[in-house]
Amino acid sequence: MGWRSIIITQHAKLSYSSRTMIVQTNDGINQIPIDDISLLLISTTQAVITTALISELSKKNVKIIFTDDTHKPISETYGYYPNHRSAGLLREQLNWEIGRSQVLWTKVVASKLINQINVLKLQNVKTSSLEDELNKLELNDITNREAVIARKYFPLLFEDGFSRRNGSVINTALNYGYSILLSTINQEIVSNGYLTYIGIHHDNEENQFNLASDLMEPFRPIVDFWLANKKFNEFTPDVKYGLVELLSLEIKYNGKNTLLRNAITIHVRNCWKYLSNKEQNIKIEMELLDEVPNHAINDNV
Repeated sequence: MGWRSIIITQHAKLSYSSRTMIVQTNDGINQIPIDDISLLLISTTQAVITTALISELSKKNVKIIFTDDTHKPISETYGYYPNHRSAGLLREQLNWEIGRSQVLWTKVVASKLINQINVLKLQNVKTSSLEDELNKLELNDITNREAVIARKYFPLLFEDGFSRRNGSVINTALNYGYSILLSTINQEIVSNGYLTYIGIHHDNEENQFNLASDLMEPFRPIVDFWLANKKFNEFTPDVKYGLVELLSLEIKYNGKNTLLRNAITIHVRNCWKYLSNKEQNIKIEMELLDEVPNHAINDNV
């Protein structure tokens, strides 16, 4: 898997030649080795992409995300036949023990809530009320502490009265950043041979990404943290670039410094091992470093 996130923001033709993605724009021609690419975000409806390029990117498990005319992610490619998928893996996924799924969901929720509390602490916000709710967390979060804390967390982080239900520019940016995380988790799930629509907690028949919706939860506060430190009134290209570049943010995961993209890979694989009874314990500990990246990515066209 590659390491570069590429964003297309203007009228362009994307094609394939000799293991290279060719990007033709009014400014010239760019050539990018296929092996270097991890994610391709086409953030315009004025781009044309050839089927040959889509095919080659799919073979390399490169996720392609398309946006609508408002630049919101609307769909992504999803490979049918990953190299590692087998009937055995699918039977394994269908037969994950309910007890292990419940323990893992509890660990996922706990990690998310701890990270939300830590984000508020980095913003010098008092967190005693959220910590009280965290202490009430039970197996499988049967009392839904996740939702209770969310209702308190977002107004504390952004502004009093803030709601995730309105169409504010902050919500637009949050949804965009979460979409990037979701796509990256999907990429890992598929590359390991599992199905994205069979989750451990989320169980929406209309959501083909139930499993990714489960596993991404601990990482959402990274998006929140970055946006809380930005002052913007419009959802500009720089904000979009910065949200994609978060995949290259250095964090501490399970005691080791690593890039977010790599932490996601480790996280997903650790979850497989636990759910498949290959590991008896699962640890999901993440620490946000007190640094906010200010630059946008340079791999945009």
